[in-house]
Amino acid sequence: MHSPFDPALADLLNRPLSIAGKPVRNRLWLAPMAGLGHIAYREVLEEYGGCGLLFSEMCSAKAVPTENNRVSPVFRWREEELDHLVCQIVGATPEEMIPAARRIEDEGFFGIDINMGCSVPGIVKRNAGAALLREPEMALRVVEAVRKEVDIPLFLKFRTGWSPEVEPAAELARRFESAGVDCLVFHPRVAPDKRTRPPVMDHIRSIKEAVSIPVFGNGDVVVAEDCRRMLDTTGCDGVSVGRMAMARPWLFAQWTAGYEPGQDCFRDYAIRLADLLDHYYDPIRALKRYKLFTVYFAANFTFGHSLQSKFLAAKNMDDIRYVARHHLRPGMQLASRPNMNLYNT
Repeated sequence: MHSPFDPALADLLNRPLSIAGKPVRNRLWLAPMAGLGHIAYREVLEEYGGCGLLFSEMCSAKAVPTENNRVSPVFRWREEELDHLVCQIVGATPEEMIPAARRIEDEGFFGIDINMGCSVPGIVKRNAGAALLREPEMALRVVEAVRKEVDIPLFLKFRTGWSPEVEPAAELARRFESAGVDCLVFHPRVAPDKRTRPPVMDHIRSIKEAVSIPVFGNGDVVVAEDCRRMLDTTGCDGVSVGRMAMARPWLFAQWTAGYEPGQDCFRDYAIRLADLLDHYYDPIRALKRYKLFTVYFAANFTFGHSLQSKFLAAKNMDDIRYVARHHLRPGMQLASRPNMNLYNT
């Protein structure tokens, strides 16, 4: 876990960057995800530091205009994070997206992220997320409508599409830029792929070469060497980290500033996240959110399946804390690379 600090990587990640004229802290960002980048997790992440931009979990564009942000499970934030927090929304039509975009800008978010990467059946069935990549004209209408409505930076996360050729994705990237997108986050896998095959890193280069706006690479960045390789081989402007950010939230501070976590880092993280989930959510939702997280956390350990099963057996958050206190100890055997098979879903 304690890989040597790479000053050259830190220099790459700490180069100045602005999105639509707004400066960002560095080029290592939290990826937009569903169900994981919630307010409790983001608070833990901020305590370690080092993350250039935060992205909210996936919010339904239909729900955002009327959500009460004091109680909403997803459209929720701390005031102190708003100036570096991008709100991720998913929807199928301009009519759904426009009121959501207005609300997000009015609340003071750094920017808006349109999700065109999620390929879970419930989202695709509604012609949202990655389904929009099947209908480029509708995808562009969505982008144009949001761009016309707001002035804050507009991000878009997308995949290669529904076929493995990258040329249609590169052409779409050019059209997204023309429609007013300020930054692309690109995951180089076809939409139906549940991470059963490795991402095609060359495709990030193809997207980068197609546009003049910043392009952030995403996909299977597990250790610092992966991050450096992605930057060096694709020419992307920065790196967006998802699942590994859940497994080890200190990696942002580690890779950008040489932070080294203490020997109790896993136990402390597990307990802190439990406490914050308890603070922000009702007991049932807190437990559900925690169990969703455990697969990423357990992947750190050689015997992660056994650890995860203990967390999954918990009946309440006190049980969760008991598992964390009694089964997470210094010196536990760590996988050299977290076990990706645990969370290939």
